[in-house]
Amino acid sequence: MMNKKTLVIGASTNPVRYSFLAIKKLLAYHHTVVALGIKAGLIDTLQIDTAPMPYTAIDTITLYINPNRQIPYYNYIINLQPKRIIFNPGTENDELAALAKKNNIATVDACTLVLLSTGQY
Repeated sequence: MMNKKTLVIGASTNPVRYSFLAIKKLLAYHHTVVALGIKAGLIDTLQIDTAPMPYTAIDTITLYINPNRQIPYYNYIINLQPKRIIFNPGTENDELAALAKKNNIATVDACTLVLLSTGQY
């Protein structure tokens, strides 16, 4: 299995949040994970950053914030030049998807947890 460096936007240390579950599962599947959230914290040894960082070599960005909260991140997301963006349920955003497509970034409307569980990640 290939390691796909993944940025989780909307990361949370709350164990009932899907972003938390996705980070745990991504780590369990041996993907490199970086995380951006509103509150700093740790998930195992992974630090959640609270400001956009100049991460490099991002394969996938998986979103856990609603479309209105995505707007300030548009340029940041596009400038990271990921290979794909996963819009998890409730985060679907036609405007960001169109921007991504214009910049040769694939988009997927899917659940990261399901993609991992079914070997489609």
